[in-house]
Amino acid sequence: MHRTLRVSCMVFLTALLLTVTAFADMGPKPQLTVKVTHAPEEPYYLDLLAEGNYEDAGSPFEGLSYAEEEIAALDQDLLYALWDAVPEGWHACTTGAPMWGDLYPDEKGIHTFGYMGVPETYRILVVTQSGETWPSDTYVRPGLQSSVKVDWAKKEASAPPVSMSYGLQFLSTPLPTLLLEGALFLLMGFRSKRNILIFLAANLVTQVCLFLVLGVTILQRGIGLSYYMRFFPMELAILVSETCVYRRFFQEESKAWSTLYGIAANLLSAIAGWFLAEPIWRFVVSIT
Repeated sequence: MHRTLRVSCMVFLTALLLTVTAFADMGPKPQLTVKVTHAPEEPYYLDLLAEGNYEDAGSPFEGLSYAEEEIAALDQDLLYALWDAVPEGWHACTTGAPMWGDLYPDEKGIHTFGYMGVPETYRILVVTQSGETWPSDTYVRPGLQSSVKVDWAKKEASAPPVSMSYGLQFLSTPLPTLLLEGALFLLMGFRSKRNILIFLAANLVTQVCLFLVLGVTILQRGIGLSYYMRFFPMELAILVSETCVYRRFFQEESKAWSTLYGIAANLLSAIAGWFLAEPIWRFVVSIT
């Protein structure tokens, strides 16, 4: 037993060491979507605010990542009103610092701010054509991509708690894993209470490790190069570790049959994880 635990620990440490080197990530970029409910019945602009002054911008047009025809169609008075309403100690992101964002909503009332420059700590500023202004409280973006809702009637914004994003991301991995590996577990005849407890204990440990290495990476960086560089060594580490545990401790069947199960079950869950990672991440982002 001690030898098996030592082997498992060494495999996990090796996998973690392989993930240390930093590489340029060409994957998803930061994004924040702002959903406005009970929106003003008059034209309005909405922008993100970031801490500190942005000295390079001399006008609200200098930071706009808009096409010329889009800039020409903007309400200049409303744009300058938005610019003038920025509180002291903050700067507008779309109209002050170079960042792509939607000042006006789409047909669903959503403003999307993306690419580089999306602040982690931010406020929301709304200015209407009649001159009404509203700066929100300060919020922190919980992950690479997230969302926030603004209720204009109540003049308040609400962002899902950070724990919700991490909790959903954690649950997204063990649930399909237990379903797939559990079905194969029963099909291959491992039905004793002892084997079930070993199966659950092994998966609990490996799923926590998987979340700490891959789940946190997804939330902070999205599905990109950094994620895939961690995926293969982690899945290999889990395959070796769980197979060693099953081979050593499973009863009822031979060691060869237990080894076959460990390899087959982990290959099955790794393949499922490869294809499900991005859609699950998109779903978590959409509701958080």
